[in-house]
Amino acid sequence: MASIAPSACLPRDLDDALLIGRVWRAAPVDGPSVVAVRRGEVFDITSSAPTTADLFDRADMLDIARNAPGESLGRVEALIEGALKGSSSAVQLLAPCDVQAIKACGVTFAVSLLERVIEEQAGGDASKAEEVRATIHKLIGADLSQIKPGSEAAAALKAELERRGAWSQYMEVGIGPDAEVFTKSQPMSSVGFGASVGLHPMSEWNNPEPEIVLAVNARGEIVGATLGNDVNLRDIEGRSALLLGKAKDNNGSCAIGPFVRLFDERFTLDTVRESRVSLEIAGTDGFVLDGVSHMREISRDPTDLVGQTHGAHHQYPDGFMLFLGTMFSPIKDRDAPGGGFTHHAGDVVTIATPAIGALVNPVAQSTEIPAWDFGVRALYASLARRGLLKG
Repeated sequence: MASIAPSACLPRDLDDALLIGRVWRAAPVDGPSVVAVRRGEVFDITSSAPTTADLFDRADMLDIARNAPGESLGRVEALIEGALKGSSSAVQLLAPCDVQAIKACGVTFAVSLLERVIEEQAGGDASKAEEVRATIHKLIGADLSQIKPGSEAAAALKAELERRGAWSQYMEVGIGPDAEVFTKSQPMSSVGFGASVGLHPMSEWNNPEPEIVLAVNARGEIVGATLGNDVNLRDIEGRSALLLGKAKDNNGSCAIGPFVRLFDERFTLDTVRESRVSLEIAGTDGFVLDGVSHMREISRDPTDLVGQTHGAHHQYPDGFMLFLGTMFSPIKDRDAPGGGFTHHAGDVVTIATPAIGALVNPVAQSTEIPAWDFGVRALYASLARRGLLKG
């Protein structure tokens, strides 16, 4: 990972970007701190915002992020470089969220919708995917992007597919009125930039899912955006959608970062709507897979997805992070013709978009990466010890 330039992992307009993150500071702090990146310099602002959830709830969030006093921790490029090299420095980058719920939306792009149907029809067997893919494309075509979820046209397509015996639970959430919103992982469990993402060792067919992730406060207001890898086990979910928890929520299966870029006059939800998200997978075996997706092709607007997550029907008093879904389901053959793609240990996944930067993570088994052992109670014990909790 050290061959990636730190500048390529940061917003192209770094001096104008208002970034919020979290770092682990060694002794005497010996705990996590909230940081703001101002014109490329990292400041510890934990005394003003003990958690990112606290900051995102504040009416004066932008003023605190821009002006709150804080200790300088140096240039952000050095922090990124240390994470890329895996160095055990005194300041290490963490995921930029803490006590927020981690939610995710699925099947929000036509391409990923078809791949979920293929997984289901193949029963999680990668060797059957190509045959099923050809059958599905012949039956319903390869482009459902013009179908608006919940519309009359969608209802008519559903009726026709039911008549043909081709309806799927993934079609239901892909073009039906209700979005798929699920719990991706637990508060404090996400790994950050440079940390290894984990695959359950029983999985033999899996892939990254590069996504934009919204930061939403307790009032349901979208305050910023970052990048995420919704690591997915295709064989597990393909066997049964009821195994979604096993397919999605494992040690290191959720990566978020490197920073949350706050919305301001230069970076807005419209920037997210027009974003171009790239994916690169580079293996130690020389395998390379890359591609680009465009957020304008999403089937449901981000505000609709937030509204289906938060409202009178469901509150999140600590806020939440919301994965918006992916159009990437890599199918490039890797190990054998017709075998499709699956991860190898040592793969490096890079997810990037110019306005936010890049999220870079190596891949390993979830049983071989560091155990998740610092949760919400440990966070508040650390903050209390440092005198940072206010009544």
